Amino acid sequence: MSEKSDLLRSLRIERGGDDESGEGGGFAPWVVPSAVGAVALLVGGAGGWLMKPAPPPPPPTPVEASTSTGQRVAAGSLVASGYVVARRQATVAAEVTGRLLEVRIEEGQRVRRGEILAVLEPTLARADVTSARARAAVADADLAEAQRVLDRTRSLSQRGFASDAALTAAQSRFDSALAQRNATRSDAQRASAQLSRYEIRAPFAGVVVNKSAQPGEIISPVSAGGGFTRTGVCTIVDMSSLEIEVDVSEAYIARVSEGQRVEATLDAYPDTVFPARVIATIPSADRSRATVRVRIGFDDLDPRILPEMAISVRFLDEAS
Repeated sequence: MSEKSDLLRSLRIERGGDDESGEGGGFAPWVVPSAVGAVALLVGGAGGWLMKPAPPPPPPTPVEASTSTGQRVAAGSLVASGYVVARRQATVAAEVTGRLLEVRIEEGQRVRRGEILAVLEPTLARADVTSARARAAVADADLAEAQRVLDRTRSLSQRGFASDAALTAAQSRFDSALAQRNATRSDAQRASAQLSRYEIRAPFAGVVVNKSAQPGEIISPVSAGGGFTRTGVCTIVDMSSLEIEVDVSEAYIARVSEGQRVEATLDAYPDTVFPARVIATIPSADRSRATVRVRIGFDDLDPRILPEMAISVRFLDEAS
């Protein structure tokens, strides 16, 4: 026990004279100022951290949305998909029914306006022309004879050797012959025009993209024969009339304006950008798809641009 008491006495802290006199507190004199200083430092640091300006927000990341029609709308741009179309395209057919005698075109061939594309069998039409011209020649001879009779009768009447009745009859014969001559000439012209319809000509300059008939087939302007009669010979496209048609969602049509710049990219050539411009917005909406059709024209046509090609366009803002 004595050893434990000695150890306890060695652990006791000797107090100063002030403590012995009962005037001191429970802490040393330097403890309170140190604590106050530490608290002041903590409060100042917290205030400085709170007063520090917030860092600037990060730049916005373009957000791309997709509409129900599959259209993509990115921040600062409007992207749409469509197709290359030809504003001038025609399926050339005959004006009369007949058998194809000759087809002079192939796919990819360039043709001029008025060039003969195909010829129908013209045997009957040519015979009609020959007959009409023969009748016109007979009418010309009758008119010439009536003119001589009229001149002779008029001369005799002036000298008193022909009656007024004879002069009137000669004049009537001449008028009838003249009318007959005019009628036969009209028939001859009509027969010639009918014969020209057996030659199928190009209505405008372009490129043949489809050949749908072969020699020996029957061509008719109307569908008949249970599918054995062709209604067209070929399809011609005017390559100078190529443009773009896209459908833009109603929600974003306000961002499209006439003359707006456009960047077009063909799916076949994704690394090439074709500059273009908005031609017009069709003033009608598709109720089922909630879209509006937009026509876009190329600034410069390229031989790589072909009808019905898939294409994507990006409408540029004014600041772009």
